[in-house]
Amino acid sequence: MCITVFLWQSHPLYPLLLFVNRDEYHNRPTEALRWWEDGETVGGRDLVGGGTWLGFTRHGRLAFLTNFREASSFPVAKSRGDLPLRYLQSRKSPAEFAEEIRDEIALYNGFNLVVAHVSSKSMIYITNRPCQGQQLATQVSPGIHVLSNANLDSPWPKCVRLREGFEQLLAENAPAEFPVKKMVEEVMTNTLKDEETERSSTDTGYHLSSIFVDIQTPTGRYGTRSISAISIKTHGEVCFYERHLEEGDSWKEHTQHFVIQNQSI
Repeated sequence: MCITVFLWQSHPLYPLLLFVNRDEYHNRPTEALRWWEDGETVGGRDLVGGGTWLGFTRHGRLAFLTNFREASSFPVAKSRGDLPLRYLQSRKSPAEFAEEIRDEIALYNGFNLVVAHVSSKSMIYITNRPCQGQQLATQVSPGIHVLSNANLDSPWPKCVRLREGFEQLLAENAPAEFPVKKMVEEVMTNTLKDEETERSSTDTGYHLSSIFVDIQTPTGRYGTRSISAISIKTHGEVCFYERHLEEGDSWKEHTQHFVIQNQSI
């Protein structure tokens, strides 16, 4: 039940502000934020499937992924975490990459994938579970967007709360620098759940209805394993921050700073 909120191409200082909560079973092996072996890509890694939920490159390529909430799944489906990896390692534009994977998306369980090239101001949303009348790939418009485990900008109550919290901090600090740490500490850690009149307090869905998730399930503890924040300034300065849950319930911070290198696509 991951959730993200981002501001795209509509702030005087930041072409992109992105915040991501990754929810996963606590016993699933995961690697924290770091530079990968290629020296070009930075992000965390899922050590089971080998892919990632969020990655960025020195040349301004960005990809992030959420699973689509469904009642059942295809047990032998391809790993969804491979999709961001493939885009990050390619030289294709977001639109070209969307076209490349069009014929194979049925091989994956439900997903939402956002791919972008910051320097060319191009961002594409791809899903293999589109709403009726919606295309598999659509250009993301400038503005604030929220993505969880349904289609982009679905008005789930937790998504509405996240958008409102983000908008409030933007309004309080406009047009100055955005308080990234305050966003992480106060909004991305919000444990407020839906009203119990909407869901039973014993229903798993009720416990997943908060922005920050922590729940004991029959198959183990599940919840928010990391909180990530990417801020990009107008001259290409990138700050990639991650707060990652280590064994023993301790949180460790990782930050990478770099400047985007121009590269045509």
